[in-house]
Amino acid sequence: MSSYGIPADQDWLDEEKEIVKQAEREAAKMKRVIIESPYAGNYDMNEAYAELAMHDCLVNHNESPYASHLLYTRRFVLRDYVPGDRKLGIEAGFFWRDVADKSVFYEDLGMTEGMIQGVRDCKQKGKPYEIRKLPEDLWVKFVGFCLEEGYTVERKVA
Repeated sequence: MSSYGIPADQDWLDEEKEIVKQAEREAAKMKRVIIESPYAGNYDMNEAYAELAMHDCLVNHNESPYASHLLYTRRFVLRDYVPGDRKLGIEAGFFWRDVADKSVFYEDLGMTEGMIQGVRDCKQKGKPYEIRKLPEDLWVKFVGFCLEEGYTVERKVA
């Protein structure tokens, strides 16, 4: 008997259940991910795509996404069309990879040179990465946005 008046085996079982619950809570923690997706070219379209990628991470994957190409390209930060600014933005984004749980590359629109550099950075740093497509419902939403705006879009087949 335990000091609580229940069989000792029950104490052990309760402790084991609590350990399992703690492990499940740890496993369910939101993961920090870096979003990699096309940006240059049609900025408006590519921003919408990146926003849907962020939504996918948050809602479907229990991830906390970071998209440097959406943050660093704001009005008074950096200019993506200026080579020096673009290079600085890419390097600054890569720096965050050191604290991310993984990088996620969304490839529906293809892999850009910046994204390929990102894969290389992951490999050089030994950091995990995943190549992903938007789920069908978000892809349909993206295509709807493109049609409304008059953009032509085609999903790349890997």
